[in-house]
Amino acid sequence: MTPLLIGVAAAVLAASFYNAGVAVQSLDARRSPSHRALRASLLAGLATRRRWLLGTLLVTLGWTLQAAALLVAPLTVVQPALAAGLLLLLVIGSRILDEHVGRREIAATAAICVGLVGLAATAPEHTATRGTSAEIALSLTAIGVAALLPYLLTQLGRGPRVSVVLSSGLAYAWCGIATKLLADAVGTGAWGHAVLWALATAAAAGIGLLSEMTALQTRPATRVAPVVLVVDITVAVAFAAAVVGERWGVTPLGGAVLLVAVGLVTVGAGVLAASPAVAAATHADSAHARSGDA
Repeated sequence: MTPLLIGVAAAVLAASFYNAGVAVQSLDARRSPSHRALRASLLAGLATRRRWLLGTLLVTLGWTLQAAALLVAPLTVVQPALAAGLLLLLVIGSRILDEHVGRREIAATAAICVGLVGLAATAPEHTATRGTSAEIALSLTAIGVAALLPYLLTQLGRGPRVSVVLSSGLAYAWCGIATKLLADAVGTGAWGHAVLWALATAAAAGIGLLSEMTALQTRPATRVAPVVLVVDITVAVAFAAAVVGERWGVTPLGGAVLLVAVGLVTVGAGVLAASPAVAAATHADSAHARSGDA
């Protein structure tokens, strides 16, 4: 098996851990008081629950596999491949929870599978990040500030509304980029830099998780998950092309095939994430929780 295929396999396995972890975490998210929205106390309260901690452990394992994947595969491939975890949730929703799977879900699944094959077949060469320190800092700062926007709005007494959903996607994209930089540091033996990137990734993951849990308190998963996932993929892939220096131009048809593959995965992921079957797998007891609180 080539390093690229090993990286894709690791990314798909990481996606399974990620989605299983989020599914477990979300069982407690909707039970949390609404006044804790966008506050550290929300995560502090969740951190006292064993089930939520189990979900966090699964997510951490997923991140470790993602970092391993980035050691041998380009960010352009690894980040979209994380959408494969939705297929696990679809199976859970349809087989275990008896949710209906229609043509849209089947088409979305096909799009993700075809897109992943296209990514593996036309992937650009794996490379260490070639952007300058200034380019990396400027890009990460811009993404980070945008991710923190709902927190600023809250301090100003304004409701964050949809920005809290975008915040989660942007923060997770920041995590993906930082994980790539961590993998670069490990690959060159720069362990000090690797530790710093690991800490930065953990901080960004905390922001993304807090925004996501806050969004799920008041919005259905079918409206949160698609936006988070699509923003995550598109921002990270754009960074890979613009700053990392993953050369799309040398891939088939000057990058056109690769662009179509990324598009298929992204659109398929957005559609599948909005599926009631996937939402049911992610929030299996949310309806029960709401009725119990009434």
